[in-house]
Amino acid sequence: MRGSSRMRIRKLASLPSGFTLTETMIALAVLMIGVLGLAAVLADGMAYMGMSQYDYIAQQKAAEAVESIFTARDIGQATWSTICNQSSSLCSSGIFVGGATPLCGQGLDGILGTADDFNGTACAGGPLAAPDALILPNGSGVVNSTSGTLVPLSNFNRTITITPVLDSGGNPIANLRQIQVTVTYASGRFGNRSYTLTAYISNFS
Repeated sequence: MRGSSRMRIRKLASLPSGFTLTETMIALAVLMIGVLGLAAVLADGMAYMGMSQYDYIAQQKAAEAVESIFTARDIGQATWSTICNQSSSLCSSGIFVGGATPLCGQGLDGILGTADDFNGTACAGGPLAAPDALILPNGSGVVNSTSGTLVPLSNFNRTITITPVLDSGGNPIANLRQIQVTVTYASGRFGNRSYTLTAYISNFS
């Protein structure tokens, strides 16, 4: 009996206690994987938050162009024969530039997307047709075009496309056209993104 008890004590005493170096290293590796995974999730979340503000800007700039066209029609600044793209056979005297263009303010005609907004592939510049920008408060909290902080929207492009609307027989409806405005922008790690707004304009205000 006594010998058996001693044998048990010796066996218990010979068992290892605590963690080995290998076990500790494995635990640290698992912990690091978890921490790095969480950091990646947080980084993606921050990137998506930054991207959402660009999404909102794109929506507003697309709507701004559509509203400009409707306003020009309503006040007689653009006639039905001019509400189409310059290269289009849809009407005789189209005034809207085709293809992607930078975001510029309106030129002398007061309509966005027409030839006097641009100087080649850039904005015409000056007090009219200046490159578009966000105006943020200055150090005193004042927001205006002279003392506010301007953030250029140079990573945005806008495309205005005006096409006929077809009836059930495939023929153009004379007094109805489709306006499609697409705003494309670079969004860092997510590459290029775009927002498209479609509206229908008639010959009657």
